[in-house]
Amino acid sequence: MNPVTWTDHDSVLFDLDGVLTPTAEVHMRAWAEMFNAFLSSWHGPAADTSAYTDDDYFAHVDGKPRYDGVRDLLTARGIDLPEGDPSDAPDLDTVCGLGNRKNDAFNAVLERDGVSPYPGSVALLDHLRDLGMPLAVVSSSANAPAVLEAAGLAGRFVTVVDGRVATELGLPGKPAPDTFVHAATACGTTPARSVVVEDAVSGVRAGAAGEFGLVIGVDRGAGTQTLTDAGAHLVVADLAELVDPA
Repeated sequence: MNPVTWTDHDSVLFDLDGVLTPTAEVHMRAWAEMFNAFLSSWHGPAADTSAYTDDDYFAHVDGKPRYDGVRDLLTARGIDLPEGDPSDAPDLDTVCGLGNRKNDAFNAVLERDGVSPYPGSVALLDHLRDLGMPLAVVSSSANAPAVLEAAGLAGRFVTVVDGRVATELGLPGKPAPDTFVHAATACGTTPARSVVVEDAVSGVRAGAAGEFGLVIGVDRGAGTQTLTDAGAHLVVADLAELVDPA
C-alpha cells in the first residue's frame, strides 16, 4: 500500500542528485578526487590530512552549496583558507578555488559518461504528471539544468531552483529552507501543502525547518535512522515505492 496520499498535497519538490538521478555518485567521486589531492599536498599549519572518505561527504558536503561544503570540510579538518572569489581559477588554494576545481571534475565526468535517471524516480514523475501535480527541482548544484537535460527530464518542472538561481535571488542554501519555500511559491502553493523529497541530511533538515507538509527521505547511503533524525517523516529506498499500483 502506498504510504502517501498524493491528493492531500499541492506540489512536490525534488532534490536532483541522488533523488532523480545517480549524479550524487559522480559528485562523490569528484569531491573525493579534489579533496584527497588537496589534503595530500597540504603544507600549512598542523591539521587532519587523513584521507577524505564517504563519511566526510555525508557529514560535511552532501546537499550543500559547493563553497559551503568546501568550507565545512576544511573547518572540520582544522584548515583555514582564504575565501577567495567565485571567479577564482581552479588551481588556487582558496575556498572558491577548491569548489571550482571540484566543479570542473564533475562536468568532465558528466560530459564523458552522461547520466540516466533512476527508473523508480521516472515512474513517480510519470505518476504525479498524470495526477496533474505541479513539480519542482530544488538543487544546491549549479549544474542542475545540464543534468536534467542529459537525463531527459528537462521540461517536467514548473521551476528549477538551483545554485545559480539561489545566488541571484540571495537565498541561503540547504539546510536553510528558503530555496524550497521559493519553489513552493513558484508552484502556486505553500510549504504546508508541499512535499519535499531529499536524500541528503541537509536537505531533509531544510524541509523540516520550513515546516513542509511532508518530508520524504530517500536512503541512498545516509541511512534511514540518520534521515529520520534529521526530520524525515518517511524514508524509502526507492521512489517506486510511492507509485500507486495500476
